[in-house]
Amino acid sequence: MTAKISYADVEVGTELPAQSFPVTRATLVRYAGASGDFNPIHWNEKFAKEVGLPDVIAHGMFTMAEAIRVVTDWTGDPGAVVEYGVRFTKPVVVPNDDRGAVIEVSGKVAAKLDDNTVRVDLTATNDGRKVLGMARAVVRLA
Repeated sequence: MTAKISYADVEVGTELPAQSFPVTRATLVRYAGASGDFNPIHWNEKFAKEVGLPDVIAHGMFTMAEAIRVVTDWTGDPGAVVEYGVRFTKPVVVPNDDRGAVIEVSGKVAAKLDDNTVRVDLTATNDGRKVLGMARAVVRLA
């Protein structure tokens, strides 16, 4: 697969389509099973509160994975991501209700680099709070 977006068609400032990703306790249980990360802060409310968290929180790697979907959906090719990194700034608190939480993600081309690559800066928030800092991906375009 190759990226469906052409390097020539992208400018600094190009905005990627924003997306919202719902997260429920059931989502966290499925992710724990897939990842092998059964830390009780991700499923046990009593334990999470005992260690000083406001409630159960989403896995950091889950949050990171949801955020990069904005980029992979835009390019049409997950293999186009050459580099990706974030800093975890705030946890995504997932209440035990019918709504859960929502991770809102937007992205913008911040720089055109060499070799048909661009740097995309991502913004990920939950309840108006930034949950990822320095979220950046380098992507190779067609």
